[in-house]
Amino acid sequence: MPASSPTPAGSVERQVRHRAARLEDWVHEVRERWARRRGQVPTIVPYTGYGSTDWVRIFCRVLLSRPVDPNEPSKRRRRRGEQGIRGWRSFTSVPIGGVSVVIEVGGERIEVLADRGGVVDTRVPVQLAPGWHQATLHTEGSKSVEAPIWIVGPDVHFGIISDVDDTVMVTALPRPLVAAWNTFVLDEHARIPTPGMAVLFERLVRSHPGAPVIYLSTGAWNVAPTLTRFLSRNLYPAGPLLLTDWGPTHDRLFRSGRAHKEENLRRLAGEFPDVRWLLIGDDGQHDEELYARFAAEHPDRVAAIAIRRLSTGEAVLAGGRTKAEQHGADDVPWVSASDGSTIADQLADVGML
Repeated sequence: MPASSPTPAGSVERQVRHRAARLEDWVHEVRERWARRRGQVPTIVPYTGYGSTDWVRIFCRVLLSRPVDPNEPSKRRRRRGEQGIRGWRSFTSVPIGGVSVVIEVGGERIEVLADRGGVVDTRVPVQLAPGWHQATLHTEGSKSVEAPIWIVGPDVHFGIISDVDDTVMVTALPRPLVAAWNTFVLDEHARIPTPGMAVLFERLVRSHPGAPVIYLSTGAWNVAPTLTRFLSRNLYPAGPLLLTDWGPTHDRLFRSGRAHKEENLRRLAGEFPDVRWLLIGDDGQHDEELYARFAAEHPDRVAAIAIRRLSTGEAVLAGGRTKAEQHGADDVPWVSASDGSTIADQLADVGML
């Protein structure tokens, strides 16, 4: 009998990753059966979408959750709210993959399937006027919910893409612990906004009417409701959150947050070819490198790059920092400061405000 040929290392790695995805699917199936036996029902969690006057990008997630009891005493509901909303609660609901979700928007009606993690991210052709609109979403056994959508007008030529951790919200933790702490432990009301950033964003949208504000983060979709409340509570302008889903895929043990950001930057450049973006991030992660590469690939799509400099303590915890001037390009203005107010002054100097 001839000897079998050796299995390439890459093939073995893909098999291991594929098994991890199958294991995750099995865990979801077990949890779903258990949750349904306990009376939990399908629930759609809507997220803010965006689009042009010809199409919209819709986001939501389908979960199993305990139905709201209208007879529950209001005093008990208030007591539960006063205890704080811990991030880990967003991970206790069970996602439902492969279910059909009906989307109704602008007189159009389509049906799409949620992915393995219960997430819907789909593009719908529809004619809508610039401004805020609502899409109605429902699945079998769930109540209808509305997802807000921001429509970018054809006369808009400026937009904002911003990181979240250490950019609009102070994290100040070692990077390996950021997601775990923010997601599972921290009371959402204890999250601290970055000084001056909300005012900076408000000045930008006032100076550029109709400009889209998009928050691009490596965080999980589970924390989208928490982040949305944080942004609203701290007076940041409303806008879509472009997040990701944790866990294995068909060919990776873990999703790449860096690839997630790169893919969405390129996608936005293609979706809005007439918009030049102000890219806002911090110097404690890969924002500078990612933004520099994007600016080199699409110099006509970048209005400027603004980097929030971390404090010495924050930079040590974040694993160091890089210098914005090392990445600067002659045709793309770079500004950098430790707070939003100073960044605003620098952006005014280069004509952004």
